[in-house]
Order: sequence, then C-alpha cells, then structure tokens
Amino acid sequence: MATQKKIPATKPTTPTQQRLWLMYPPKLIKKPFIWEAGHKFKVVTNIRQASVTDEIGIVCLELDGPRDEVKATIKWLEKQGVNVEPVEIGVIAG
Repeated sequence: MATQKKIPATKPTTPTQQRLWLMYPPKLIKKPFIWEAGHKFKVVTNIRQASVTDEIGIVCLELDGPRDEVKATIKWLEKQGVNVEPVEIGVIAG
C-alpha cells in the first residue's frame, strides 16, 4: 500500500506574492488606493505596469506579505469599487 504524503496546510501568516490586475472606473481614478493599501495592511505594493486615462485606470500590482493580509487587501480593494483579477502566470516577464 502506497503511503500518501501529507501536504501541510498553508498558514495565514505564510509569506505570499500575488500579481493582480486592478481596473478603476472613471470616478475612482484619482483615489490613492495603492498608497492606502500599503499603509492600511502589512503588504508591500509594487506597480508592475499601469495605464491611466480619463475613462479607465488599469494597473498590474504585485502584493507581497502574509497570506491573510494579501487576501484582506484584495477584499478591501473590491469593497472600494476596484475590479481585481489575478494575473495569468507568464503574462508579465521579470
């Protein structure tokens, strides 16, 4: 009988990195959400790519921090009205 290897559960405090697409509607473009997220949560923010016009703001944001803080940041951004989508692996190199 083969023994199955037990995979340890990820702790909420385990460091994680997540890349996200943030899409802002026109009424939210001037709000400093990324700055606020970096001060409100225990995460490091890194803007990887951005395009902002009068009609829409699109930002590729990298979040580093404890898993529960990253999740809380995403939830908070969505509650503010920002559309948050994960970046597909390999879309942005280096």
